[in-house]
Amino acid sequence: MKMLWCLALLLAVPLSGCKLPDDDEKSSQDLNVNSRYTIESVRFTGGNSTISSPLRLEVDKIVGTKYDLLAIEDLADRIKSEMHFADVKINVTRGTTPDYVIVNFEVKEQPQNFDLNVAKFLYDSKEGWNGDGSATVKYHDNAFTFGLVSDNDTQVERYAGIRAKFERRNVGTGRLKVGFEFDSYHAQFNGATLDQAPSDEIYRTRQVFTPEATLEILPPLDWSFGVSFDRLGVPLSSLGVSGVAAAKTESSNAVVNTLRYHQRWGSAHDRQEQEMNASYSVRAGTGLLDTDRTFTRHFMRALYRLRHGRHTVRAEFQAGRITGDAPLYERFVLGDSETLRGWNRFDLDPLGASHVVYGSVGYQYSVVQAFYDTGAIWDVNSQLRQRQSVGVGFKKECFQLAVAFPVRSGRMDPIFYAGMSF
Repeated sequence: MKMLWCLALLLAVPLSGCKLPDDDEKSSQDLNVNSRYTIESVRFTGGNSTISSPLRLEVDKIVGTKYDLLAIEDLADRIKSEMHFADVKINVTRGTTPDYVIVNFEVKEQPQNFDLNVAKFLYDSKEGWNGDGSATVKYHDNAFTFGLVSDNDTQVERYAGIRAKFERRNVGTGRLKVGFEFDSYHAQFNGATLDQAPSDEIYRTRQVFTPEATLEILPPLDWSFGVSFDRLGVPLSSLGVSGVAAAKTESSNAVVNTLRYHQRWGSAHDRQEQEMNASYSVRAGTGLLDTDRTFTRHFMRALYRLRHGRHTVRAEFQAGRITGDAPLYERFVLGDSETLRGWNRFDLDPLGASHVVYGSVGYQYSVVQAFYDTGAIWDVNSQLRQRQSVGVGFKKECFQLAVAFPVRSGRMDPIFYAGMSF
């Protein structure tokens, strides 16, 4: 009997420290499988990743450290909580060198059913205040927008009124969307424009209906096409009919096309970031649309921006040409808050012009900026005269505070700008 107990003890000793791993131990083993890899970089995809500075520092700290799934999952939860994302997934890919990995936080934004947007709220020391704001309600793939605008900055006229738009953002495919926009404006003209414009060119009201579709050809390239139906209210008193308050209605209907290219390399959190925007648009008023105005308007614009650390360089080019009988709001203007800054557009040409060429270069360090603008507007039978301006100021994202000086002999008459403009 003693022999049997001794044999049992001898068999039990080697097994006394062994047992099957439970679920917690399996999980621990899985967590450590990738612990030998070093994190090469961290990226964000799928949404706005502008997280707070303290949290961004925590994210940056894991770069160069060993892969730790628990720590990365904790960061994903904090990002989701702070930014109110619907979800934040972790995707790990192979790095550019052996034993290194790239951690990608794939964020999914919460659906926003209501949005307020201020596209412009700007003060110009020559022309006063300009504003453009809208509210958008979203339901599934549909968006309804209503806006108010009062703009005395971008056209020959000051136009003020309302905008309403319906947009369907997925028509059979995510690459195609359609929209219908209706605008109704009241127009006011500067005295210099009234003195030079023919009486039948001055309208007091303008209604615009634009059905349009946008097709994404490639991720950086899209094409918008449609038709613009414009109705102009010309007072009969301006046509020489005295004592009559009614208005004559004229039409300016046009086929509209715009090809856009947008490419971005890097992000706001990278040391270097580049961005390229380019567009080419054609508006053609044709008799096929039963229009009183027959014209063709070509316009192209290219913008390049390079940021390296706190240094930012920006370059822009514009060119346009109009043939035919275009209404005043189609004519090109320089001398506003974005082009040939420092000049008053009514000093350059109170009626606008049929041709334009413009270029600009700017440099910004942190929030301090300096820029140089040059350009010309002219008609077929007029002389081309190049103008130049320089300016300095402060800029932080969409907010700017700047003073611009026209380069000319005789006197210096700067223009001051302050406000938001996207």
